[in-house]
Amino acid sequence: MKKVITYGTFDLLHWGHINLLQRAKALGDYLIVAISTDEFNDIKNKKAYHSFENRKKILESIRYVDEVIPEENWEQKKDDIIREGVDIFVMGDDWEGKFDELKEYCEVVYLPRTVGISTTKIKKDLLKVNG
Repeated sequence: MKKVITYGTFDLLHWGHINLLQRAKALGDYLIVAISTDEFNDIKNKKAYHSFENRKKILESIRYVDEVIPEENWEQKKDDIIREGVDIFVMGDDWEGKFDELKEYCEVVYLPRTVGISTTKIKKDLLKVNG
């Protein structure tokens, strides 16, 4: 069985997230999604609308996702890959080159982002609407 892993906050879920998850799953048989915990988001100075538990519940309901695990720090990726027996590490191409050191442990794939949508765009659009 070929295992794939990806990481993210996955807040304000949109079709760009779904496209990424669908394409990541198509690369293997089993997709693990590591989502940033609320505490890790605090460290990154990032605020999610949904709590970790709610984001986890949402992702677990998506048919492409086989397992959801917490991402608690930047350094855990190598350990997750080894522990889970991961074959392919996937991230959006906005992270191109940032995780190449993981090629020692598995294949690293950077997928193109979905044009026209992002969580940042949604937040900006909501601010415009709500003034």
